Order: sequence, then C-alpha cells, then structure tokens
Amino acid sequence: MRIGLYPGTFDPITLGHIDIIRRASALVDRLVIGVAINRDKGPLFTLEDRVAMIEAECAKLSAQTGTEIVAHPFENLLIDCAQDVCAQVIVRGLRAVADFEYEFQMVGMNRALNDSVETVFLMAEARHQAIASKLVKEIARLGGDVSKFVTPAVNTALQKRFG
Repeated sequence: MRIGLYPGTFDPITLGHIDIIRRASALVDRLVIGVAINRDKGPLFTLEDRVAMIEAECAKLSAQTGTEIVAHPFENLLIDCAQDVCAQVIVRGLRAVADFEYEFQMVGMNRALNDSVETVFLMAEARHQAIASKLVKEIARLGGDVSKFVTPAVNTALQKRFG
C-alpha cells in the first residue's frame, strides 16, 4: 500500500489545499493529511475545528477518488510523523518560486534524517496558486469576500469568526 503524507496547518483548508489533495490522491492508496499543531503560529481555528473541516471536505474527495484520506494531528518532526503513519512519500504543494527555496532546504534536512522517505512537489492549478491561508484569513478579517478561495462550509466558519 502506497501511503502519502500531506502536512500543513490548514488554518483554514483552502481550495488550493483541496486541489493538492485531489492530485495527491491519484498517487497513493492512502493519503494522511498531517495537521500541524503549531502553537507559535497562533492558529485562528482550533485543532479540532481544522481536523473537522479537513474530514468534511475530504470525505467527498475520498468517495470520488477511492483513496482513503484521513486527518492526523501531529506536533513532532515532519519526518517522524511520516514514520508514525508509515508514509513512503511526503507531498508538498508549491505556489511560487519563493516556496521552492524553503521546501528545497526542508527536503535536504528530511533526507538527512531519513533517506527512505521521498518528497513530491505538486503545483496547484493556476487559478489556485495565489491562495494562502494567511491571506484568506486577512481578507475575511477585513470583511472581504473569500468565497473564491474556500468551500462554502469554510467560508461560513470564517464569517462566524469575523462576522
């Protein structure tokens, strides 16, 4: 069984994330969405909220693709999380060239820690490449319309937070 790990904070999950999840589903039999517990970032949504949003959105994708998709909170090193969930591959989304430099460094460090786990980069569709959770939250906080960037359920959750 091919197992992939797609890590992030998903605060909140966006259409860009969902696009990467859909594409990654074609590459693996089981896709674990690693929901990072990053207290330093001070997430808008609780871990429980983020996991629930991911599970709700990914249930549809799982049914469509036939790939098992599960949410898995983690607070340890990414490479250790990959080992914990028996992932052979880490999936990372790239939006722009600026992402690549940071991701390239991460791959090098992860390979030094465990060279049996590969990293695969997927580009989101062009219409989703500019979407970043941080920007979505800022637009929502300032009363802007984020419906082009998130699902209706996530949009509702953002409106409740900032409404």
